[in-house]
Amino acid sequence: MISVKSVWSVLIMLCVSNIATAAPPKLSVDEDGSQVRVTVGDRLALTSPAEGLWSIATGWEDQWPADWRHAKIEKIETVNEWTICRGTLSLDEGEWKLRESYRPSGEVIEVIRRFEWHGDSTLERATLSVRWQTPFTDVEPLMPGILYYGNPSGTKSGRVATWSDDTPYAIFEEHRYPMPFASLETATDSDAERLAVTLHSVPCTAPYGNKNDQWWSLGAARKDDCTELVLLSGPCAANGERSVVKAVQRGFMKYPDTYLNIPPGAVIEKRYYLQANKGFAKGSGFRPAVRASIDLFKPFATEGLPTYDEILRAKYRFAKSRWHEDEKSAGFGMYPTDDSPYVMGWCGQAACLGYALIPLADTIDDPKRAELVQRSLDHLTTSPFNENGFLLIYDRNKNEWHGQDPVSQGQAMENFACAIIAAKDNEEYDTSKWRTFLKKACDIHADRILADDWHPVSTNEGFFISPLCKAYQLFGNEKYKRVALKAANHYADRHVSMEEPYWGGTLDASCEDKEGAWAAMQGFLAAYELTQDEKWLERAQHACDVVLTYTCVYDIEMPPGRLRNHRFKTRGWTDVSAQNQHVDIFGVLIAPKIYKLGTLTAREDLQKLAKVMYLSCGQLIDPYGSQGEQIQHTNFAQRGDMSDVYKMRGGYAEHWTVFWITAYFLDAAAQFEEMNVSLQN
Repeated sequence: MISVKSVWSVLIMLCVSNIATAAPPKLSVDEDGSQVRVTVGDRLALTSPAEGLWSIATGWEDQWPADWRHAKIEKIETVNEWTICRGTLSLDEGEWKLRESYRPSGEVIEVIRRFEWHGDSTLERATLSVRWQTPFTDVEPLMPGILYYGNPSGTKSGRVATWSDDTPYAIFEEHRYPMPFASLETATDSDAERLAVTLHSVPCTAPYGNKNDQWWSLGAARKDDCTELVLLSGPCAANGERSVVKAVQRGFMKYPDTYLNIPPGAVIEKRYYLQANKGFAKGSGFRPAVRASIDLFKPFATEGLPTYDEILRAKYRFAKSRWHEDEKSAGFGMYPTDDSPYVMGWCGQAACLGYALIPLADTIDDPKRAELVQRSLDHLTTSPFNENGFLLIYDRNKNEWHGQDPVSQGQAMENFACAIIAAKDNEEYDTSKWRTFLKKACDIHADRILADDWHPVSTNEGFFISPLCKAYQLFGNEKYKRVALKAANHYADRHVSMEEPYWGGTLDASCEDKEGAWAAMQGFLAAYELTQDEKWLERAQHACDVVLTYTCVYDIEMPPGRLRNHRFKTRGWTDVSAQNQHVDIFGVLIAPKIYKLGTLTAREDLQKLAKVMYLSCGQLIDPYGSQGEQIQHTNFAQRGDMSDVYKMRGGYAEHWTVFWITAYFLDAAAQFEEMNVSLQN
């Protein structure tokens, strides 16, 4: 049960610090129809362009829309709650009849833009647009899954989208966005005056597209005296290049000729939403947009998704297919090969089931279950240590250990800590080796982190915070608490302002990613549970909102192929990073903590979303219980034929079946079981 004190504390924090609380934005139209304005409080947030509310390009040159024509408002009317603006644009080939309808809707303004082409022939090489200008040039963008306050860490790699004086456009396919919005935060205002503006879109294909599967595009454009939020009927641009998309790990590919050929009598409508917020801490301007996106799309339906029971049965059956035992070792292999190594953390998750199968004792009826737990964890405790911790990869052929990184060690330590706690007072298990191993790992990392020269490169060492908090509770060593809070404070200082967004939580990319944000969220939440200090709960919410920007809140329509035939639904799946832009099932692991955070903050939307994240990620499990990764929801691929950008979307790397794809389902199920949360549809 949530205490009155806890809820009141959360409400106080929302009012004084990070979440904008100003009144909803207001829309007004100049009496002469010259401009439409959006204000929040006493601040002007957005205006339509001075040259006209509607802008249509009638040509295509140098791989970009050209010959722009503009139309102003000619008539304004009020119909019930709607404000409706009308205009016309005359061309040699015919006439555009234009309409824009607005109405307030909670924290956003709902808009429907309508284009009608009245001409005798097809209007070729045309581009339709939505343009809204904020009167600021010094802004920080957040475009979910793609661009985080300029991607300062990933920019160094040259493999991600950037935002700088050299990048006049940052415009991307709508289906690339897990949450379809582009948000801009003013960079120099005080907390009281800081402003954020957001354009939310309802993603869809662009009718009469020149290219197959051509969608609207969403993003921002730099101008000399303002910054524009834009929707275009196809063109994309990034990093100073026009007509390109982020198609492969290492960078961009050409994506040309994305104009429309519009036949006589065509009617095209585009629904979108405007949002503006004022008064919040630096780095929190995107947060109201996250909550609005969840509210707009309401991705809570579980009908048609796999059931909890069938997911659990399939994943446990497949997990046992990765089990190996001989006179030297026992454990879960990372790959389907007979000689697969045991790998702790990241893709291997060899220690994960050592925890998960303990709380699932009443759910999984297998007489060998306790033996799998005991033998797998006991063998992993044989990993040797050095000054940087323990080794991670056990080569069964050579009976040798190798490999080391902080992400995987932190995740494995969390597995051991959770297993020890779950096995407390349970005579089925002997945890003595596990406790010795965890204490030794904590001692080494505590001494290392407490050193004056400790300064981790990225958010990767955030994965140590939660197991160190648990180790303090298990062993009572004050040093573990001290070091956990030092690490938590370090990452809060670095990341909550978003001057350096959370990054580096994945091992195959050095950029802004959801796993870096997840490491911080897990750590901040653990710090709150340890100290009951409300500042950690607020910091956990900030990191959670960043995690959620990588989470699909709508079902992205797939092109013809297997995913479409399976009626695959993307809601609840998560983007990987600014570099690796496919969706995966990592949301399964995140879901229990999102549910817990929703409980602590009385947010039913988070609780419902967490359930969807788990169940939705159970799609595509085959009859063997196997499931791949790398769902290509956008024009991006890491495997297969990557020569044709137009054939990437809708692909699926089903053969990349590393063990985490199975282990995380069981780990998350165990966490939900411990919280007494039912995941039944």
